[in-house]
Amino acid sequence: MAFASLLEHVGGMGRFQVVSVLLLSLPVFMMASHNLLQNFTAAASDHWCRLRPEANATGLDPEALLRVWVPRGERCQRFVTPQWWLLEANGSAPNSSGPETEPCGDGWTYDRSVFVSTIITEWDLVCSSRGLKQLAQSLYMAGVLAGGIVFGGLSDRFGRRSVLIWCHLQMATMGTCSSFAPTFTVYCLFRFLTGMAFSGIVLNTLEWMPTQVRALVGTFMGYCYTVGQFLLAGIAFAVPDWRQLQLAVSLPFFVFFLYSWWLTESARWLVMVGKSHQALRELQKVARINGKKEEGDKLDIEVKGSIWVPQRVPGGFYRGPLNVHPMDNCPSLAILSIIPLSILFSTSFAYYGLAMDLQNFDFDIYVIQLIFGAVDIPAKLVSILTITYVGRRFTQAVALILAGLAILANILVPRGEAGGGGSALRCPQDLWVSHRQTGMGLANTMARLGSIMAPLVKMAGELFPALPFIIYGAAPVVSGLVATFLPETRNMALPETVEEVEGRWGWRG
Repeated sequence: MAFASLLEHVGGMGRFQVVSVLLLSLPVFMMASHNLLQNFTAAASDHWCRLRPEANATGLDPEALLRVWVPRGERCQRFVTPQWWLLEANGSAPNSSGPETEPCGDGWTYDRSVFVSTIITEWDLVCSSRGLKQLAQSLYMAGVLAGGIVFGGLSDRFGRRSVLIWCHLQMATMGTCSSFAPTFTVYCLFRFLTGMAFSGIVLNTLEWMPTQVRALVGTFMGYCYTVGQFLLAGIAFAVPDWRQLQLAVSLPFFVFFLYSWWLTESARWLVMVGKSHQALRELQKVARINGKKEEGDKLDIEVKGSIWVPQRVPGGFYRGPLNVHPMDNCPSLAILSIIPLSILFSTSFAYYGLAMDLQNFDFDIYVIQLIFGAVDIPAKLVSILTITYVGRRFTQAVALILAGLAILANILVPRGEAGGGGSALRCPQDLWVSHRQTGMGLANTMARLGSIMAPLVKMAGELFPALPFIIYGAAPVVSGLVATFLPETRNMALPETVEEVEGRWGWRG
């Protein structure tokens, strides 16, 4: 009896699975709030040099003061001396060389009509320090990358449930600490640790979903993230101060931490690490909750043999606890892992290149956040239909290619009106790795490398404005073509062992 069959034996998609999905979905609503938070906490505001202290003694109104002290359209320089001639309607410059200017020695004044406070206004991340805004987001994404590496391995060693509980607490604590950060450096440190926790939560969705509902549950979780984008826009509109906004999206994770103690450890993982008796107890617990107590009582410890991970020893395979690297002598497994990793890299690379720069759309940022999330609704609906009735490979490949072409089409759109195909990039893809969470940690690492590199490509736009769109669009198109080489997994139980992978999808020369 394979693990998928065991799930059916104890109730399939029963009450336990429904409650688990609902409890696991609540944090997902808030995940978008942390992932895209800097669209609001680091939003750019119009700014100009703060005037010299003696300027206010003139008695002029603020508009006139700006005219004589700050060059028109200039954000990083001010006049050394007041240019009174500029107050005259037809005034002309006193000399051909132009008035002398200097850097903003007394700081900056900000337009606070939209954002009361941001990390930009808090720590003057403008002019020569404007690159620090992107640094903060890159460090958060670096934390997400580090979390994928660290928590992926820890999940395979200590279990999904333990790591998930810890990551809920870390997300709550570090997010809260970020809202009280006294300096930009400390803020970046807390955001890095918050990003690590984000990865741990994403990786450790517990493994209790039957095969036939995997796509449906995955799509439901995706829609929870979509609703989270709407929620972020609403919270950010209601809370324009960055510290209060940071706190508002972090405190709910204390609640998630408390109820996550109820969640059940993965029986699959328990068997893999040799805890067969505990796995049996968990399966019987699930059976009772699903109203299948009698079926659960019939389960014998012998079921452990059906989900042991085989290992290669001289002369063949034997069943026992996993202690070898799953890629050893398994070329098919390596190929079937490399292709999804490249897809995840390009998907995250293109998506975050668009999602983290919403202010460049020259539109109300709250509305554009809603639109960016709303695109997910039809995209994910079409995805679940095609995944269910056509296949995963077709859906993955077509979605990537169409999204890439949509981004490339922006080259033809006048600057300031460009949209994007980012939401269509999110499509599910299975990874066949016996070290399940370690493999997912590697997948997360590749995705995060893409998200870290995405802001760097923006710099290329200073040389050639269309270049970022070319790069963001080409990456998913290439990955979409590569995805056509993946095997189809629609309505199929995924292989439980490396041996099954090689037997079912082995490449033969």
